[in-house]
Amino acid sequence: MKFMRSLLSRLGLKSIAAERHPIRVFLLEDDKRRHQWFVKRFAGDHLDIADTVSGARELLSTNAYDALFLDHDLHPEHYHAPSTDDERTGYAIATWLAANPEMQRASTIFVHTRNAEGAMRMVEQLRRSGRAAEFVPFPLLGERIKHYWKR
Repeated sequence: MKFMRSLLSRLGLKSIAAERHPIRVFLLEDDKRRHQWFVKRFAGDHLDIADTVSGARELLSTNAYDALFLDHDLHPEHYHAPSTDDERTGYAIATWLAANPEMQRASTIFVHTRNAEGAMRMVEQLRRSGRAAEFVPFPLLGERIKHYWKR
């Protein structure tokens, strides 16, 4: 039987797929629809969601994550605000992570906000502290997740 599986695989008639282990994912996001989007994308994994800066700090302080997904604008008033409110946005978490290099050191970090200017400020802050972080516009995030964590 093992011989037949091996032969079929070599001929390309049987695919070999390895299951990956569940990962721990952290999401900072205020949009409930996006919460559901992430729940579907990471079905079978462990997903923690925070929608405030204080909730994010608490979860990030007590758990280790493989991936962090950070939104910038956490309240409707931030979406088109003429000025920044860094203490109540994802920028506060980026700054906190940059100031605490021992926190979530091995995590893959994606900033997925619609606010490109806020996203780049977050990414720059994280990169200045030596962390790998990237901005991925939300419409492209599904493909990026598939690339990193294939099922």
